[in-house]
Amino acid sequence: MRDTVATLTIRNVPARVVRRLKALAKRRNSSMEQEVRELLEEYVAERSSVLKQIEASWTRQPRRPSAKEIDSWINAGRE
Repeated sequence: MRDTVATLTIRNVPARVVRRLKALAKRRNSSMEQEVRELLEEYVAERSSVLKQIEASWTRQPRRPSAKEIDSWINAGRE
């Protein structure tokens, strides 16, 4: 079974980002569109992997941290 292919429109991309994407694509002999597809796939795969690791670690914890605890961890060192 093949994956369904969708179209994604991204507006208001800064010109400097487009120039950099075009430069990356040129180096790899591919289109800017292909470069963006590959970057998105890599990002989503990496993020998915990290989330799976976090969820797996939760199963080993005696309890899940509260929202207040998580907020304090995030803010630690930011004051």
